[in-house]
Parts: sequence; C-alpha cells; structure tokens
Amino acid sequence: MSYTKEDIFKMVEENDVEFIRLQFTDIFGILKNVAIPKSQLSKALDDQMMFDGSSIEGFARIEESDMYLRPDLDSFVIFPWNTENGKTARLICDVYGTDGKPFAGDPRHILKRQVEKAAAMGYTFNVGPECEFFLFNLDEDGAPTTDSFDKAGYFDLGPSDISESARKDMVLTLEDMGFIIEASHHECAPAQHEIDFKYGEAVSTADKIMTFKLAVKTIAQKHRLHATFMPKPKAGVAGSGMHINMSLEKDGKNIFADPDGKNGLSQEAYYFIGGLMKHALGMTAITNPIVNSYKRLVPGYEAPVYVAWSAKNRSPLIRIPASRGQGTRIELRNPDPSANPYLALAVCLAAGLDGINNKIEPPASVDTNIFAMTKKEKKAIGIESLPETLYDAVKIFESDAVLVDAIGEETAEKYIDAKKQEWKEYKITINDWELREYLNKF
Repeated sequence: MSYTKEDIFKMVEENDVEFIRLQFTDIFGILKNVAIPKSQLSKALDDQMMFDGSSIEGFARIEESDMYLRPDLDSFVIFPWNTENGKTARLICDVYGTDGKPFAGDPRHILKRQVEKAAAMGYTFNVGPECEFFLFNLDEDGAPTTDSFDKAGYFDLGPSDISESARKDMVLTLEDMGFIIEASHHECAPAQHEIDFKYGEAVSTADKIMTFKLAVKTIAQKHRLHATFMPKPKAGVAGSGMHINMSLEKDGKNIFADPDGKNGLSQEAYYFIGGLMKHALGMTAITNPIVNSYKRLVPGYEAPVYVAWSAKNRSPLIRIPASRGQGTRIELRNPDPSANPYLALAVCLAAGLDGINNKIEPPASVDTNIFAMTKKEKKAIGIESLPETLYDAVKIFESDAVLVDAIGEETAEKYIDAKKQEWKEYKITINDWELREYLNKF
C-alpha cells in the first residue's frame, strides 16, 4: 500500500498514536530508532530529523556525525502492543548525509543499490525467508536462560508443544501488522520454532525480517519467554537457520522457470546458481556473521556445510524446491537469523548477477546425501566446505572483489575490522569447555 503524508497524519489522529519510532539498522543488523512524539511528526515527514551517526557502530566518524533520517512512508505501521496512554507507530528510514545524498554505509541503501543494478537488467529480485528461533524461559529476575520445559520435536503440536499459544499470538500480531503468514510450526530441536511469511521484493522483505524479529521478541516477553535468533544457543541440537528463497522476475514472469529446461530451470537460473557457488565461501562472512554462526555449520545437525547444489535432496548448500512455474526458486540454506538481512540479500543478489553477467556454469548437481560421502569421494568431484570459523570467512570475503563492491569498500573495511576484532576477543577468552577438559589434566 502506498501512503502520502496526509494519509499518515490522518492514521495517527484516528488511531490515537502518540509516539512514532523512526527506525533504521546498523551494519551489524541491530535495529535502532529515534522515538518522537506526534508533535514532531511533521518535521520527520519533511526529512528534518537529525541524529548522531558517530554513536552508531560502523556508521560515521566523529567529524562526519550529523545524519538525517528520511522515512519511507509506505513502511508506516502501528504496533499492536503497548497501547496504554496512546499507541506507538513506526516508520522505517533511509539514512542521508548533510549533503543530501544517501549515506553509503546505510544497509538499506546498500541493498537498494544492488536492486537498482538488477532493475537496470530488467529484473525484480524476490525473496522468501524461513526464520527459525528458540523460545527459552526467563529466570526469576527476568533474565534470559537457555532452559525450556519444551521437549517437542519437528511438527509436534500441543500439549507437547507448550509454546504453541505464544507462537499463535506471534502469528496474529504479525498479521495485524500486514504480514501474510504462510505457515508456522515447531522445529526439530526442543524450544525451536519457525514462522514463514510470503515472499516479496527484496527491500520490503528485508524490512519485514527486521520487523519480524522485533515482533517475535516482544510477544515472547509477554508470555514470560525469551526469543533468540542466536544461531546455536545450545550444543547437541540443531541450530537456527534463515534459509533464503530467491527468484528473479522480468515482465511479470519468473525467469528461473523453463518447462523445457533440465530440471525445469532456465539458463539464467543455472548461471545464478553458478554465481552463488563461486562466491559462497566469502558470502558466509555476511550470511553467517558471528562467531556462534560456525557452531551451527557442522555436519550432523541439518545445516549445510558443503558447496554443492541439488534439485533432489537437502544436504547441499543450494536446493531447488519442487515447485515450478511462477514458484520456481533457488534456496540458499546456510544463512542464519543473526545476519543483517539487507547485507545478506545484497551479497546474494550481487553473486547471482555476477553469475548471469559472466555466464558462470555451476558444476553438476549432487543428488546423493553428501553427509554420507567419504572425504575422498567429495574431493573427487570437487566439493568444497564452507569456512569453519568467522575469521576464515572474513579473510575470504575481503579478497572477493564482487562482494566487497556489493557493500562498498568503506563499509566493507569497517565490517572486516569489526569482525576480526570479534574473532580476536573470542580467541583470547577461556571458556567452560577448556576448564572442564584441561584444568585438572595439566
């Protein structure tokens, strides 16, 4: 739905809205906001709201700190929670400099740049995410734990799925906020859940992922639970992923579909797969952006580890779901929900377009269970493994010119420095496993 300024003023008045959150996202995928009373709405809608960019990690230097928030009017929504003393609404904003130009390090702008490149080729980039999360108990002080009374498994239902009511409340809340929810269910690990919403254009979908996380966390708190999108909060069970389903549309038609092509796929689809595979190792620094991400990417817990593709099984990195025609899509299975969705979709699109522009053919599909193959068998057909640590991924990312260009050299430099520091801090930390294993032994 497209809104004008007058529409927003009217909705604010008619719905007893007292506060508006002007939201934006930093380069690490953390949602930020400046909250204003409705008396300042006119100023915000005239793009006059300034904030200190030097206070936001990865944004600007002290001498370039003044920045402006420009609301996307179509992102206006009223939060269905905390309605006492007037309601709160939000507007998602783009970040601009004092020169009136988009801030190059704004993740939303970074994705828009890639979307514009696709548009110049006649393409619309559509994306459907599959967001998984855990619901854990709070302790007596209200702090999150990793404990849960939930012992349910994949597709279980109540009473085994004791968080079913919380998930139902989340679905209803998301629908109130304009989401089209396609499915929700208990995932394979105890206390793990998934809610899927309808695919859409990339920037809108990235906005929805950020809103989804906020809504899920907020509703979980109302049920005295903590929702976490941490990829691997517990050892010994599957971690949480955020599979990304992608397609390109041209003149209203899905260009990945070709009923006469092998597997029902077009040549562009194969090139897009080739581009994803070429850049897969470096992309993990963005799609799997924290130290903990790599504790999910291990064999034995459903997460993909090997760079391969298939239309017939789920063990490779890239899967082609069975749906064809307008539903034809490419599913990238390694991303996790700690990723900044704007940056993750930007590098996915950049990699895929590189494949199309340079006619990168993917290797043959691997239609057997890769986890059951020997090391020798995988080596014989050239199957690579994803990086095993954040540091390894960052090193590959910084040498991939296509990916660095996708998010911009300056932003890439800030991101790389921050992630190397994150790895350094982890590396010098002594953890519980080391103490249990070595303290008495040596």
